[in-house]
Amino acid sequence: MSEPNATQVEYWNTAAGPTWASLQGPLDRQLAPLGRAAMAALAPQPGERILDIGCGAGETSLELAKAVGPGGEVTGVDISRPLLEVARRRAEGLRGLAFIEGDAQVQAFAPASFDAVFSRFGVMFFADPEAAFANIRKALKPGGRLAFVCWRTPVENPIMMGPMMAAAQHLPTPPPPVPGAPGPFAFADPERVRGILSAAGFADVGIAPLDLPIGGGGLEDALELALKVGPLGSLLREHPDKRDIAIGAVRALLAQHEGPDGVKLGSATWIVTARG
Repeated sequence: MSEPNATQVEYWNTAAGPTWASLQGPLDRQLAPLGRAAMAALAPQPGERILDIGCGAGETSLELAKAVGPGGEVTGVDISRPLLEVARRRAEGLRGLAFIEGDAQVQAFAPASFDAVFSRFGVMFFADPEAAFANIRKALKPGGRLAFVCWRTPVENPIMMGPMMAAAQHLPTPPPPVPGAPGPFAFADPERVRGILSAAGFADVGIAPLDLPIGGGGLEDALELALKVGPLGSLLREHPDKRDIAIGAVRALLAQHEGPDGVKLGSATWIVTARG
């Protein structure tokens, strides 16, 4: 029997994982304000044990480890070996911080072993999200806390869709994402998120909108992220004859949003909280 998220495992170990690992610095800079908002909602305390779902290259796990202090423990779990290799290098020599290569939907976590669960954009890719969150809830102590940040709709997120729209005048338009399918926008519908968490046994579900301009790097950094992260890169590879003109359009768009603190575009997310 194949693992339930085999497609995502392959994607994050071949296509996406090495790319995200190479862009760890700019990506963390871009996503940090959103992760910190979810972390503030979680309110990690000294001495707690926290599970970081979809920890990627380890930025959020490192921040959580600082919050829980030497008496606490943080376990990061991710399906991407290339990203975990970066995370383990960054955490070398630190106590109370460990990483697991595994799928949180089926990973055999010790029951009732964590005070809290956190995720920065790591929970939208499950083939069966109800089963995944039920498995995650079992790892929580009774009444344990959950907090994560996820994207709202594509149209609300210029940071994600702006470059694609700028290039679209020169490229075929890719099909829109299937609502609810595993992917960045799988949790755009807040009522679906509420239903999934409730069905998995979570209570006191809270879903709050967060709107922030994010980015912060220079024009070249922003352009590299736009071209390599997300669907635009694969579309450009499929149409190399349109690459130069499309990149020019993306560069022009990003230049319009460059300010003293770098290039920033709008983001729209949900900060989701619950209790196990």
